[in-house]
Amino acid sequence: MRVCQCRGVTREDICIYPGPAERAQLEALLTDRNTSRKVVWRAGIILATADRWGTNEIMRRAGTSKPTVWRWQARYLGEGVAGLRRDKTRPSRVPPLPRETHLKVIAKTVQESPPNATHWSRSLMAEAVGISPSSVGRIWAEAGLKPHLAKGFKVSNDPMFEEKVTEIVGLYLDPPDRAVVLCVDEKSQIQALDRTQPGLPLKKCRGATMTHDYKRKGTTTLFAALVVKSGMVIGECMPRHRAKEFLAFLRRTVLKSRDVHLVLDNYATHKTPEVQAWLTKHPRFKLHFTPTSASWMNLVERFFAQITARRIRRGSYSSVDDLEDAIYDYLLQHKAEALHLEQVRRGYRLPGTSRPGRPRCDPRKSVKSVRLRTVASFHVAELTLYHPEGMFYHRDHTADLRVD
Repeated sequence: MRVCQCRGVTREDICIYPGPAERAQLEALLTDRNTSRKVVWRAGIILATADRWGTNEIMRRAGTSKPTVWRWQARYLGEGVAGLRRDKTRPSRVPPLPRETHLKVIAKTVQESPPNATHWSRSLMAEAVGISPSSVGRIWAEAGLKPHLAKGFKVSNDPMFEEKVTEIVGLYLDPPDRAVVLCVDEKSQIQALDRTQPGLPLKKCRGATMTHDYKRKGTTTLFAALVVKSGMVIGECMPRHRAKEFLAFLRRTVLKSRDVHLVLDNYATHKTPEVQAWLTKHPRFKLHFTPTSASWMNLVERFFAQITARRIRRGSYSSVDDLEDAIYDYLLQHKAEALHLEQVRRGYRLPGTSRPGRPRCDPRKSVKSVRLRTVASFHVAELTLYHPEGMFYHRDHTADLRVD
């Protein structure tokens, strides 16, 4: 681009000579249907100037004033074609808030509380400081403050916190040889809630609905043991969660002749004299308790959160039997998925499969199942058993699995 302006020549006689590349860009802006109107007449001003049209003619063609023509000629001389595509940033008609106001809002948010509330809102802070609620929201967003949110926490005061964490994490990352590591816990008082009216289905622009009121049909307790090595879950529903039921669950779900490491929380049921006496008779059972107020370290808690969100919370159950059927169905689906992943990892084929992967047959027929009958409902649940060395027991390889 060349600019020609001789001494003594007026402002109207300025000449612009864009190069071939810049001329092509300017002509493309004129012919592109997606170019905004204001960019089109800006490019027209520069091309008319390059074609040696006078200022008055350029004003007539572009329909603008003389200062506007001069402004965009100067912008082009300073910034080229890119300068024609954007507008100059103009200062706001409202002056920005001073830094002292920003610091005052932040200090009051983190150090003080409103006289009639436990936390600040935008309107309360705006009234206290004398600015608009939108300004308060912008200051909080810049500082990353969210006074309307509160998260719960609990710091463990266990004096052996570090030792217990090291022990449990060690079991997860490097389990002992020829041993089973189980994360065991109870999800107690699961309510069978029957909604008073059927919910509306999902549709465009509206989520699924369910009534807020319900009829309580009873409760059940889910005892679950998660096998750390495979992710498989063994579960059973019982009407209560006492030491008696806890021991019955252990007897029914654990294989013989293997050391068993149980990761448990500090629930009183796990430490009763009855449980201690049973553990003394069976020294191969080794209990590892999570630190106080740190039951989140038990991996089975993640399974409880999953089954609650996916299967229990949004369901409607006319009886405890319906609730337990739903829980057992989810357990079977979860175990089938864990079995599929184990097959893929090991390349191991089960009966009814042509290649490693998901069984074509019903998973309840391809692996050994143990029928557990609950005391209250006498429902039958088929629970898959897991071998400590990674293989799965089949019907032809299963002996007596009960623990005395």
